[in-house]
Amino acid sequence: METICGRISALRFFFVKVLRQPYREIDLVYPNRPERLPVILSEEEVARLIESACSAYHRVILMTLYGTGLRREELSRLKLTDIDSQRMVIHVRQGKGNKDRDVTLSPRLLEVLRAYWKWRKPRIYLFPSQDRRRAEQPISAKTVWYAVREAARRAGIQKKVSPHLLRHSWATHLLERGTDLKTIQVLLGHVDLESTTIYLHLSQRHMQTINNPLEGLPISGLGDKLSLRKKKGE
Repeated sequence: METICGRISALRFFFVKVLRQPYREIDLVYPNRPERLPVILSEEEVARLIESACSAYHRVILMTLYGTGLRREELSRLKLTDIDSQRMVIHVRQGKGNKDRDVTLSPRLLEVLRAYWKWRKPRIYLFPSQDRRRAEQPISAKTVWYAVREAARRAGIQKKVSPHLLRHSWATHLLERGTDLKTIQVLLGHVDLESTTIYLHLSQRHMQTINNPLEGLPISGLGDKLSLRKKKGE
């Protein structure tokens, strides 16, 4: 499939840049990409990840990332004024699609952020750049990515861990703890509910509550069949 996509892109470049001819997407059809469910971390693995942060600074980043379900770009742009301890929410300004939204601020995360503020004394951005020449600028999204990947390596987690995986894990854990899909949709900033329903497939609690029709069939088990054959000397 990657080969087909590459050749179609080459043809588009040839028509538009070389021949200076208009190119229409309906001329060639891209193959459908296979839809795969994202892998998630268990709550125990998330705890290991946070405990394995390579510094206290990275630990706060990981806790904020998991405790809010933010995208790494959204987290890197958080300002002190976005932390609303009165309403216990964090304001996400101009998230994906240039839309604002609020996410929940847990008491535990608020306690961590207050201790962090007393320690680092950030002035504008919650996580300012570590470069002294850019002290009033936010950290890069790459720094957030590194904090996650390095903690995963130190924790010995074999899954391909990324900031977005923490977002998927947070949403799934919310669902397993009883939060409804509509609320999770709003917290994640999804445009439609269909994007959020993927967490039904990832939720172990919801999968285990399914009443499989096989359970109700009036048939004997394989063990019964084998025992009967053994008695008959087969």
